[in-house]
Amino acid sequence: MSGAILLAGTASDVGKSVITAGVCRHLARQGIAVAPFKAQNMALNAAVTVDGGEIGRAQAAQAAACGIPPETAMNPILIKPTAAHRSQVVVMGRPAFDTGARDYHARRHVLMPAVLGALSDLKGRFDAVVCEGAGSAAEINLRPHDLANMGLARAAGMPVVVIADIDRGGALAALYGTLALLEPEDQALVAGFVVNRFRGDPRVLEPGLEQLRELTGRPCLGVLPHADGLDFDAEDSLALDRPLPVLPPVGPDRIDVAVVRLPLISNFTDVDALAAEPGVAVRFTTDPEDVRRADLVVLPGTKNTVGDLAWLRRTGLAEAIVDRAASGGPTLGVCGGYQMLGREIVDTVESKAGVVAGLGLLPVTCEFFEEKTLALHTGTAPGLGGAAAGGYSIRHGRPAVEGGRAWLLDDSGADEGCASGSVWGTSWHGVLEHDDVRRELLARIARDAGLDWKAGTKPFAAVRERRLDRLGDLVAEHLDTAALEDLIARGAPAGLPVAPPGGAPRPRMWTEESH
Repeated sequence: MSGAILLAGTASDVGKSVITAGVCRHLARQGIAVAPFKAQNMALNAAVTVDGGEIGRAQAAQAAACGIPPETAMNPILIKPTAAHRSQVVVMGRPAFDTGARDYHARRHVLMPAVLGALSDLKGRFDAVVCEGAGSAAEINLRPHDLANMGLARAAGMPVVVIADIDRGGALAALYGTLALLEPEDQALVAGFVVNRFRGDPRVLEPGLEQLRELTGRPCLGVLPHADGLDFDAEDSLALDRPLPVLPPVGPDRIDVAVVRLPLISNFTDVDALAAEPGVAVRFTTDPEDVRRADLVVLPGTKNTVGDLAWLRRTGLAEAIVDRAASGGPTLGVCGGYQMLGREIVDTVESKAGVVAGLGLLPVTCEFFEEKTLALHTGTAPGLGGAAAGGYSIRHGRPAVEGGRAWLLDDSGADEGCASGSVWGTSWHGVLEHDDVRRELLARIARDAGLDWKAGTKPFAAVRERRLDRLGDLVAEHLDTAALEDLIARGAPAGLPVAPPGGAPRPRMWTEESH
């Protein structure tokens, strides 16, 4: 086998990331050397790669499904919103420029070579590349500038499978409409459909799928059932609308964790490991009363530390965080959340606000620099019994600690993080994925609160592997994997019919003259 396939969607959050991971895991089990790819990702959940770059968190998880380390070629363009109508654009793992939508689309001629070069590189080193689309394949207003869906498929001559989420309703219409809005040359690459998150007896759906085949000349390659507990690393905030599952407690009590849902929340997958512990209930909230009464509050990362800090003050959440700290309520800040907990932020880079007062709960001053820190870390947690620790940094801010106690130690010998009383902060994402660190922190919180809570025994890494295995199982059981492998090897079949109307009129290209 040698080739690639694009798994596109009728909309955002239809399951493209999850199904891509499942297909990757299935192929890897067959002994096929496979890699994931997403040309352009808009996400604030990111990961650091082995080659020192930054990519979308979902692509790092898909790489894990393939059994390979993540690398920058798997997500050559990462768009990270920083404010209304502005984003930081990361190209091949490094920040390249800040832009608005029109300026970004005007750069297509510069960005497409980076995309095609990264895809060609992966295809040259792997038997199969499973590509994930972005948003909807039929965003016809963006088609002239498209890098991630049909623009990519056309440029690479790649077969496409379109995915719809039947749980949100209208899946059959969405599949037909997505195909019909594509111009004939794009339609020629769409070889089939997948229906995701179906509940009930799939035989009820069969007449509709057969009509869809008659109307389009394309088969449905499978119907995936709705499955709880997969909790795949999310890439956008739509995932926050679905509550994290709560595992039954081992002991009599449970720990209640409130995660502040910041407007530009980033790397919120940091708390996934907490939710994997029995008897730990994790919820995202904007309610000050939730913050006051929780056993632990997590102030997560953000792509706009100063802007989201101002939002905390406007909403009363800042006051609630300060109040709980004054009464000994445990609070953990990660990256941007850590920066907010300090005395002062000096930012002439991200928000360009200059000197801004922090919440004053940690003796830390944070200054922002143009050069972004991108690093993987290993070390220990002297502040939590010396457990093995580690994580990764993605930040412009550089905290300077002026007191308190460091609770992490990098293998290089550098102290990391700051704790004062019941308030803890660190620049390391992923530190809670280390089992002994997470469990010691939760045990201390339970003990101080008088709770009889007991930790689980399953390593979080094993939990994640099991989730990926479940995705591979679902793909093997419910998709026509032979047809998928044939598409990867041979491309879309010739002579596929054009579904009327066969494409919307092409919009005028955005140019400098049209601004």
